[in-house]
Amino acid sequence: MMFGCLATASAQFSRPISIGAGAGVSYGLTDLKNTKVHFAWYGEGDYLLSPFISVGLQAQKGELSGNNGDNSYNNSYYAGNANAKLRLGQFMDLPDNYSNYTLGASNLQRILSNVYVGAGAGLMKNRIKRNFTTAYNEGVVDRGGEIPEDRSGIHFIVPLNIGVDIPFGRTLYGPKWAINVNYQHGLTFNDNVDGVVLGKNDQFGMMSVGVKYAFFNRN
Repeated sequence: MMFGCLATASAQFSRPISIGAGAGVSYGLTDLKNTKVHFAWYGEGDYLLSPFISVGLQAQKGELSGNNGDNSYNNSYYAGNANAKLRLGQFMDLPDNYSNYTLGASNLQRILSNVYVGAGAGLMKNRIKRNFTTAYNEGVVDRGGEIPEDRSGIHFIVPLNIGVDIPFGRTLYGPKWAINVNYQHGLTFNDNVDGVVLGKNDQFGMMSVGVKYAFFNRN
């Protein structure tokens, strides 16, 4: 669907590359339910296939933790992914000439057109510390689970994104700067984010605010 939409609003569009960085909070959704939020940060690069469709790479560093009474874990993780984003402007009734749109659109229209959803694929590396009581360990085993020895494994993740790029500054070929507000939900294919395996894959989330700058965007 995304690649079938590339012709819309593309006239005079220079297909810029953008880089961005930001920070926020991360949290885990794991077997130990009492989760905490922690500082997290990211860096990314995107290539715009059209004004409203992008593909990119992201690197992320965060921390996940939770507890269940006297039992707790902390995962200082690294993650990286390739992703694609589709913006609302692809489906709005905008001029075919992108220069006319970017110079004449209202601020509200420019913000709404840059609301997006996205998905990708990547890898996550765990660095887990855990403090479990003997009774908890035995309870996990009794329920058919395990406490694995591997606490630094690498596993596959699917990041799901929803957010908005808030552009500022106008040029004939589109904005050079944007503020990014994003929520990323990480689906893992591993039940060892918290150091406990109980048969249900763990998940995690990151809420962030960042800044993006577009290169090769002609004045």
